[in-house]
Amino acid sequence: MFYKEREDELELQVRSKESMDNGREALLPATSTSNKPVVRSYDCILVAHIVEDEGDAKFKKQEAYINMLKSKNLKVSHIIHENKVFYGVRAPEEIFEKYKYLLKVSDSCNWVCKQKDCVPDTIRIRVVHFILHHTFIGTGEGLRDLAKQGVFETLFCLHEKRQQKYLKKKWANWGALRHVINQPVNDIREYFGEKVALYFLWLGWYTRLLIPAALIGVIVFLYGLAFFNTNPLIKEVCESNITMCPRCSKHCQMWKLSDTCAYAKVSHLFDNEGTVAFAMFMAVWATLFLELWKRHRSLHVSKWNVFDWNEDEEELILEIINDPHCKPKDFNHSYLHSIVVMLLVTLVLVVIIGLTHALVICRIVSTMLLSECSWEFLKENARVLAIILGAVLHYFTILIMTKVNRFVAFKLCSIEKIRSFAATERSFTVKMFTFQFFTLFSSLIYVAFFLGRINGYPGNYVKIAGKWRLEECHPSGCLTDLFIQMAIILALKQTISNIFEFTGPWLKLCLKRTAFNKQLRKCGNCYRKACREDGADIEPCDICNLRDWLRNYHLNTVNAFSLFNEFLEMVIQFSFTTIFVAAFPLAPLLALINNIFEIRLDAIKMLRLERRLVPKKTNDIGVWTKILEAIGVMAIIANGLVIGISSEFVPRLVYRYLYGPCANGSSTDLQCMAGYINYTLTTAYMSDEKVQQDFIDQMALNGFNVTQCSYKDYRSGKDHSYTSQYWLILAARFAFVILFEHVVVICKFIVAWFVPDNPIRVKNVRLHDKLRRLKEELWELSARFDSRSTDV
Repeated sequence: MFYKEREDELELQVRSKESMDNGREALLPATSTSNKPVVRSYDCILVAHIVEDEGDAKFKKQEAYINMLKSKNLKVSHIIHENKVFYGVRAPEEIFEKYKYLLKVSDSCNWVCKQKDCVPDTIRIRVVHFILHHTFIGTGEGLRDLAKQGVFETLFCLHEKRQQKYLKKKWANWGALRHVINQPVNDIREYFGEKVALYFLWLGWYTRLLIPAALIGVIVFLYGLAFFNTNPLIKEVCESNITMCPRCSKHCQMWKLSDTCAYAKVSHLFDNEGTVAFAMFMAVWATLFLELWKRHRSLHVSKWNVFDWNEDEEELILEIINDPHCKPKDFNHSYLHSIVVMLLVTLVLVVIIGLTHALVICRIVSTMLLSECSWEFLKENARVLAIILGAVLHYFTILIMTKVNRFVAFKLCSIEKIRSFAATERSFTVKMFTFQFFTLFSSLIYVAFFLGRINGYPGNYVKIAGKWRLEECHPSGCLTDLFIQMAIILALKQTISNIFEFTGPWLKLCLKRTAFNKQLRKCGNCYRKACREDGADIEPCDICNLRDWLRNYHLNTVNAFSLFNEFLEMVIQFSFTTIFVAAFPLAPLLALINNIFEIRLDAIKMLRLERRLVPKKTNDIGVWTKILEAIGVMAIIANGLVIGISSEFVPRLVYRYLYGPCANGSSTDLQCMAGYINYTLTTAYMSDEKVQQDFIDQMALNGFNVTQCSYKDYRSGKDHSYTSQYWLILAARFAFVILFEHVVVICKFIVAWFVPDNPIRVKNVRLHDKLRRLKEELWELSARFDSRSTDV
């Protein structure tokens, strides 16, 4: 009986087109006048499976929940289709009037709806969605609990056809690629709400600011390319006759330094004087980007009238509207919970760092296995191929750990028992980003700062499990290893990840299309003339409603954290373009190319492939701003350490001015860097028993026994102790890091001080707006007193 009446009504509508033409009683009584048009669509759609047995617990809970919604004056209408029942939920205007009034008088929001005639669609959906999620039946179970039990299947809000069609044409199509910079953010805001609009506003601004960074990165790359064939260091490697020590235990043989001529050329592309200037520029660029973004954001949120918006206070207002007798959720803090969460976060980070160690072992083992291959190409390029293999394994580790990190972050947030969703979202964001940051960068940190520095020396190598030697750097430096690692991970993330991100929902939709078309045919066709008219005050029939609901129902599902995924992807990319950018000047260019397509992919996905996101008001990108500021600071530290510790920039300066041919100022004919490569090498003699033990069965090269070999380090050839040059270079490295970081930090503070967060015109607009509101309040008070005087 619960569903029977509506089922009979739907059958009647399919069979009788005459009754359609003459009209029928609307699902909800029309309350429109010529001055106040009715919003045609329902605010939210709730879907459940039909339960025939009235004694079933699911049936009773379903009925109890719907009755609770009706007790809150929500208008609920249901349509049955096959084995599902669709509930259309609409809230009365009274609820939205209360919402607007409470926002107007709140301490933090002070928001006034500029649309006097009707409530914006985004607000209607937001309020009703909140009420649905905060309605509880007698057992204390809410919609999430009922969904877990299978009482309800899903909840979604509808795409508005006219606005959706307009945005598809103007924004969500590949033809809009020509509009790289300008996006219709005001139209996006009216359809998706401020939160989504601010994401695309930020992404567009980030893409725009990447243009100068990409150009300078390309110039730095071309600078290295210009001296590709004339650089004396490259010539010294390519023409060298130095015999180098084996790179690994047992299976690696002695090799000539000239065999790695190509590797030395690649190293010079990313380890030259230009990268130092580019690293400083990118550190300042990150600060400039954030400061200009704050101004850009300020202009738009002021225009949207949400400058003082507070998400926590809005949530409090929604709770009052949902239940006027509600009690506030008190702020609480448990030191025990905080300690437990901190320990668990530390444990997760330790596991992630442990995975980095596993990746290092994989690289070492793969180097040995490739060195044993009979194929000469694999044998000669074993080290480079091992680096590439390690980067690919790292990428797949990132994919797996992303799911693990998300699950752990959610569980940790549930332990904290945070009072509001906004606070939960902030806490989840910080935890998830921290886990992802360590997952992505722990391996890069090892390559940048530890590779080739903790591996020991001939006769005293550091070995894992007493078998496998740690990796060494090429005599040209370790920066190429970092470049290869970054390039592969960034390229894979921006190609494979984006392909799966878009094609996944697209394929799901294609697979559903046959079933969807079959269900549409079963709905029948509407012959009612009024439904085909474009008037806003016309209530559509059940058939039109059902067809529209089915179109939205078969789209891919979204959740409260769908937008978080897009932000996380872009902020991680921002980390790649700033942290360790000294090793990969082309990172901003790759990011720029990716973002041009990313904007269209996200737009098409949100409008064409997914259900409509629940619109939310906000005035900022939230805690992401703090994370971006932290990334800017880390970029200064990391790039300073990369140039000072990882690159050969400082040793070259020391050699040029203290040890090279030009050190005393008398030699002018010779190149100042002549002999540098030999200067960085130390000789190991096979007469040393410990060296013989390390290189047993490896002391031959081209059939001849070798009496000595060289390795990269600043050590004495006799006892392998550090030379005075080592300590001098070490002191110079740290001095450079300190100098670099202080100079860049000073530039960063100057930029932050020089560029105010809010433009003057925004401050003036806010001043005039505040004065206007105070005058209005005063006039209302004066009118009240005048009316009392008249009554007397």
